[in-house]
This record gives sequence, structure tokens and C-alpha cells, in this order.
Amino acid sequence: MSPTYPDELDDRLDDDAPFVLDIRPRTAYQSGAIDGSHNIPVYDELRGGDESSFRAALEELPDNEEIVVVCKMGVVAKRATRILTDEGYDATTLAGGMSGWNGYQSGSLGYKLRSLIWSLRR
Repeated sequence: MSPTYPDELDDRLDDDAPFVLDIRPRTAYQSGAIDGSHNIPVYDELRGGDESSFRAALEELPDNEEIVVVCKMGVVAKRATRILTDEGYDATTLAGGMSGWNGYQSGSLGYKLRSLIWSLRR
């Protein structure tokens, strides 16, 4: 399962935007999120291994759109993405999470180095 990279997501936000699912806690989401994203705050539960809250929220998600899952760094989002794909959703994880997105938006050196590594894997 390939991730979605920040530059790829940014290119698609205007025309062919996927459903962006941010699983971070509500306070983190409210302090900064990708425009047009939707928040289902199940990060802490998934991080602790409890999938029940996320599974209960699946009915809130579109089943006919691509879903890109976002968390802080992308690790917990991978768990959510796995659950979604196991349930038949077309889902990917945003590489680097909000950290990657913010680095992309600001053009940080850290993001540029990470992007170079990602380009070697694509």
C-alpha cells in the first residue's frame, strides 16, 4: 500500500480532492489542519491498540471516494488505513502526517531531505 505524498495531495486539493480524514485529537486538528479535511479524533485509541472507536465511526466515511488518512507523523494513520483497506475502502496514508504536510507547506530543509528519500522509493 503506497502512501500519498504531500505534494501529490496538494496537487489534488482543488480538482480531484480525496476525502482527507484527520484522526488526530480535536485540539490538534483545531490548531491546524489541511483545508477541507474531516476530523474523527481516534488517534489516542488507535495508538493504544483500541480499534473500536474507529470502527464505530466508519459509517461516517464515504465508501465511494478515495480516503487519505492523516495523523501527526503517519504511523498511527497507517493502522487506520489498514483497517479501512481491510473493510474495502480505497485508502492511503499521508506520508509524514501533519509534520510532513507542514514541512511541505513551509519548504523546510527536513521536508526537502525526506522528500528526496521518498523520491528514491517511488
